[in-house]
Amino acid sequence: MTAQTQLKKADTLDDAKREELIGLLTKAYNAEIETVANYIANSIHLDGMLAMEVKESLEEDVTEELGHAQQLARRIKVLGGKVPGSQALEMTQSTLQPPDSTVDVKAVILGVIDAEDGAIDLYQQIIEASGDVDPVTEDLAVTLKADEEEHRREFLGFLREYEALKQMFKGD
Repeated sequence: MTAQTQLKKADTLDDAKREELIGLLTKAYNAEIETVANYIANSIHLDGMLAMEVKESLEEDVTEELGHAQQLARRIKVLGGKVPGSQALEMTQSTLQPPDSTVDVKAVILGVIDAEDGAIDLYQQIIEASGDVDPVTEDLAVTLKADEEEHRREFLGFLREYEALKQMFKGD
């Protein structure tokens, strides 16, 4: 068996499905890279006592989101795609931009929830597109979706806590 024959045996996706998956994986890679930039910006931009836990969480999540991007990049490469460089990336996370006020913690929390919702939806699309034809990509998307659901849950908790604190201080 030649090396080319071995390669073809492992090559079970048709071209259209491969391109679809590479496109979805590239979109997810783009979103993860953008999230890293926005998490760094917001973790430094915010000020105040109410921002401390949110800032710490964002700082910790940078490493995890970067890891997601690296996993996606590897899968794009395995499927025969090209991992995009910075000039090929499209930045779209308008709700996750640092707010004008450095104490607008709620805006950042809502921006993170919005970004996580988008990531969860995108990973679900990848799961559905890869399901019967590419179990490796499906497994990766399931794992990353679970991570994003956990981030979302954490920031929903921050939102509930923020709203409760705002109510407590309204009485003063």
